[in-house]
Amino acid sequence: MIPSLHKQGRDTARLLAYLYGPGRREEHTDPHLVASFDHQAPDPGRDPDTTRADLARLLDEPLHLLPADARPAGHVWHASVRAAPEDRTLTDAEWADVARRVVAATGIDPGDGAGCRWAAVRHADDHIHLVATLVREDGRRPRHHLSAKRAQTECRAIEKDYGLRRVRTGDGTAAKRPTPAEQHKAARRNRDRTPREELRQAVRSAVAGASSDAEFFRRLSEAGLRVRTRVAPSGDAIGYTVAQPGDRNGKNEPVWYSGSKLAPDLSLPRIRARWAAPESTWRTDLPETNGPALARRRTMTAAWEALLVIDHGEDTIVAAHVAATGEVLDALAQTSAAHTRQELRAAATAYERASRSHIRAAHGHSQALRRAARDLVHSGPAFGRGEEGAATAMALDMLVFLVTAAARWHATKHHEQQAEAAHRAAAHLRAAYRTAAAAPLARLHKNGTALAPTQRRHHATTLHNALPDLADRVLAEPGWPALAATLDEVRRGGGDPRALLRKAAARRELDSAKDVSDVLLWRIRHLGALSADAPKAPARKTRRAASSTPPEGAPALAPAPSRTRHR
Repeated sequence: MIPSLHKQGRDTARLLAYLYGPGRREEHTDPHLVASFDHQAPDPGRDPDTTRADLARLLDEPLHLLPADARPAGHVWHASVRAAPEDRTLTDAEWADVARRVVAATGIDPGDGAGCRWAAVRHADDHIHLVATLVREDGRRPRHHLSAKRAQTECRAIEKDYGLRRVRTGDGTAAKRPTPAEQHKAARRNRDRTPREELRQAVRSAVAGASSDAEFFRRLSEAGLRVRTRVAPSGDAIGYTVAQPGDRNGKNEPVWYSGSKLAPDLSLPRIRARWAAPESTWRTDLPETNGPALARRRTMTAAWEALLVIDHGEDTIVAAHVAATGEVLDALAQTSAAHTRQELRAAATAYERASRSHIRAAHGHSQALRRAARDLVHSGPAFGRGEEGAATAMALDMLVFLVTAAARWHATKHHEQQAEAAHRAAAHLRAAYRTAAAAPLARLHKNGTALAPTQRRHHATTLHNALPDLADRVLAEPGWPALAATLDEVRRGGGDPRALLRKAAARRELDSAKDVSDVLLWRIRHLGALSADAPKAPARKTRRAASSTPPEGAPALAPAPSRTRHR
């Protein structure tokens, strides 16, 4: 249940005209009163002998207790309380109880017999509007400071009492929600999202991996946005605003949004803090980006390192890695193949809420993740086939662990909304992983089933020796043949499968993994420098050629001639 406090107004009658009217898009149904300060206020929605003006005069009567020059300019208090979409439809009596509890909690009518006059209007199944005059019956002003926080607290108790969806407690770091006017405008244009939401995503995409003002503003322009900068007398940019080319107001002027109005971390000073560490401090031991596949392998490496930081780092450093993870998801979403794009965009959108908290981020420590985001952007779009598709699956497998770790960290800090958002992002990442991994895992599975029984038994023995506690679980999973094929590649390449198994399992707990075999497979391919995609299966020897003893009744084979090396 979400309470929203709106701007204080000056005209009670005008607000009531809207609440009892048809709505901007004929969305108001059966407007009527469900509660009021004295339980007896006239209802212009149900009583034909009552007008909206009658109700407005009744609510405004306490204003006359004050001299005209002492009356508050914005005396109309307006709030709405909305149930979650999945909640049951509350009765009028239940909404009346909700209204009385909210006005009491906010201090509008604390129950002392001299509170403000108020009324609760219902014109839809899922919400009510509260209207009050900000002068008490005794002529004093109400004590309604921190009313928004108080309303939130009371709504959490109401959810529990009525068995409604339990909304996570916020901390003031969420992005500003679209206004009703913006929502109605988007609906008129048959758009799924408002310009504010579309601009927020576009700006976040432009930030991902950027390293300077010039690069950031260039990306905004390349995305088709209109950009204005505020410049100090020194000539330095101190702020910016963006607008969509086709979004105009009633005066046919562009509708501009500053970065801070899109999200708290999108103001220019907050964006600059991300690249406070110069690009020269980024890792230089890796070659320049050479294609989407290599960029995704680097993403896996950066995510792997970030996991250790989130598990054991200081809060300010962890907060930086949690924020930078959002940049990686934004970059991955804008460069993903078509068959994973929708889920990856959904993951990035969900994680946006998880990327911020009140813990100040030490961004200079998260440059490995930011470099990974930059590499993803600069490497261009991936087509999702062959090595690129397999490398995408490899990166997504590790990012699921990273985002889940971020959710756990938020939970330990009691960041409830952020933890929930990270869990939702992880669910979308898992869906994208299943899509991306289907083809490369199928090829590896084919290679594994093509192995001779003696080879499969050999690799099963290696697994038992390396990971005795996990072996039975892994062998029972459908992904075991693909892992066996990977172990066989390591063996044929001269590597040590047992050592790689132990190293892959030791780098991170596996209890939360749904398919341990998949996780081990991708880690081993990464640690062993194997191609992300499955190679062509080696030709399988025939039973006769592989056997040293000829079948019964067959002629004996002549011994192979010896080969002598001549110096």
